[in-house]
Amino acid sequence: MVLLILLIAPTLFWAAYHYYKDRYQSEPTLNLLLSYGFGIAAGFISMHTYSAFEWIGLRYDAYELAQTDKLGLFFYTILIIGVIEEVIKFIPFLLIGKYFYHFDEPIDGIIYASFIALGFATHENIYYLSVLQGYEAMGRAIASPLVHIMFASIWGYAYSWAKIGNHPLLPATVIGLIFAALLHGLYNFFVIGFLQWIYIVPPLIILIIWLWRLYLIEKLHQPYKGCFQEKNVPIKKNGLYS
Repeated sequence: MVLLILLIAPTLFWAAYHYYKDRYQSEPTLNLLLSYGFGIAAGFISMHTYSAFEWIGLRYDAYELAQTDKLGLFFYTILIIGVIEEVIKFIPFLLIGKYFYHFDEPIDGIIYASFIALGFATHENIYYLSVLQGYEAMGRAIASPLVHIMFASIWGYAYSWAKIGNHPLLPATVIGLIFAALLHGLYNFFVIGFLQWIYIVPPLIILIIWLWRLYLIEKLHQPYKGCFQEKNVPIKKNGLYS
């Protein structure tokens, strides 16, 4: 029961938070539930992707690397952990951006990416909460949804900014993914390899992204005012375009 509460409570909190933030032109609940389910599927695929790397000899024990090869850990956390997890989370998001009719505002990229991240974190927590105990399990259950939301928001907004604003989609998406994978990798690098910095650098990374998100979301709360309304893009009011 305790593990179940640890798994559900943070997810419900962040789901409610993002649902509230998107209240002006809220996305259909079914779309958000589908996004969450896609995130769970992405977590499942991610686990098996790591297994595939083991078959070709590229799966390493990150905690062993932390003791023996800090440079190797740096490249592993960024090029393997960061890239795999962010790219696999992005794949269902790409389908959402392409086929969901209601994906029509810059803030939608953050919202859908966040719900995918919540599903991904749920799958991850189901695994880790079965092998961790005590405060370690509690800390991971609370931190994992927030951490995945922060990194996913980077490529989520980059994609929606380009799509809604009629900017080149590929370079914006690639840049967003690179930044997300880099910050994700750096976060894990310090969490795994530098325990003396675990209370400084990883929280600082999350704080910087969080402040950036707050700024964006506050701006996007007024979706048809300010710099986020592109020229020649129709304005949608009450379900109608004008």
